Amino acid sequence: MNRNVRRHDGTGEERPSHPLLEAELSAHLFGSLHRADQRLKAEQYVRGLLALPGRKTLRNIAAQFDGAAAQQSVHHFITTSPWGWMPIRQALARHVQRTLAPEAWVIRSTVIPKVGPHSIGVDQQYLPHLGQAVNGQRALGTWLASGRSAVPVDWRLRLSDRWLADPLRRRAGIPSDVTAGSLEACVRESVAQVVVATGVRAGPVVVDVEGVDAVGLARHLSAAGLAHLVRVAAETPLRLDRGRLPKYGDRGRTAGELAAALTRLRHRVNPGDGPTMAATIPVLAPPGGRADGMLLVGEWRAGAADPRLWLTGGDAWLTGGDAWLTGADAPSPATLLRLTRLPSVVARDFAAISEGVGMKDFAGRSFPGWHRHITLASVAHHVAAMRGARLSPPEV
Repeated sequence: MNRNVRRHDGTGEERPSHPLLEAELSAHLFGSLHRADQRLKAEQYVRGLLALPGRKTLRNIAAQFDGAAAQQSVHHFITTSPWGWMPIRQALARHVQRTLAPEAWVIRSTVIPKVGPHSIGVDQQYLPHLGQAVNGQRALGTWLASGRSAVPVDWRLRLSDRWLADPLRRRAGIPSDVTAGSLEACVRESVAQVVVATGVRAGPVVVDVEGVDAVGLARHLSAAGLAHLVRVAAETPLRLDRGRLPKYGDRGRTAGELAAALTRLRHRVNPGDGPTMAATIPVLAPPGGRADGMLLVGEWRAGAADPRLWLTGGDAWLTGGDAWLTGADAPSPATLLRLTRLPSVVARDFAAISEGVGMKDFAGRSFPGWHRHITLASVAHHVAAMRGARLSPPEV
């Protein structure tokens, strides 16, 4: 293979692509690859993702390198070569913390549309906000984000029972310990294997996942000593915490009803992008109504029909186990609202950078192949983010 992948810049000349990659990232990210040829192939693959125009299929990436056996070599490296992706993801998270100063972890799901049923994880995915199903993969991404940029550092692919039954499971190379699981289970796995395992102190965990059990997840994150914000659906049943709001009734209502009824708790705040109205409401979650220490955070934007609702662990902000807020008072509503803006940064950078480096392009059936491709695409995203690049999504 040719060590230097090159790209055309529209002038008819070729130039080396992304010189930061090998010097800056290889030692940090690919140290878990013990063989020199594996480290070289990882570097070449990432350079191909950054340089190649159009879709980043294994065939197209292999075409960037010299040698008749390039396609077979690339296919083997991604789909069957026995290297682990989690050490690279954990190293990526630590490098992102050092270079981009993230403010929080953001966990967000995305549906990747696919044609046909053959790509790994493809099923009919129901999207509540659209009221319809689409054919595709549902992937859960964990990002390190600030108001300026966001970088994905972990991915979970949700699989249905269809994929977990033989012979499809065997053909896809899905490990025996992978189960169908819920969206909450995917979030918990990523928190355990990346947020906690890396030791990266990057602030609270912000979860914006449609259809997730927000109350159960908020309780889990609070029990783990992690400050958090979890988007909650308006129809979620909650109850006012009368121990903190003794003058109000405590009958059960939905999150949307509570937010709409307690107008006296609203006040004007400015999270940095203009004034808005917000309220933080102490709540309990039935059944049992135990003292969860949760706050329902509502925001009312001008012209919006419905408020934006989040759950946060009120006491979790004060725990000594979270270095970001050790010894501090509970964050102000303005700080909480700034955190709720970060999923929008993730969505923006997914469209502007991730799609351009092939995050959605893996079309094979291999479960390990999908994870290795999307891991190296996340590295490519990081390189582009460090350069301040905005790559155009490939034309389909």
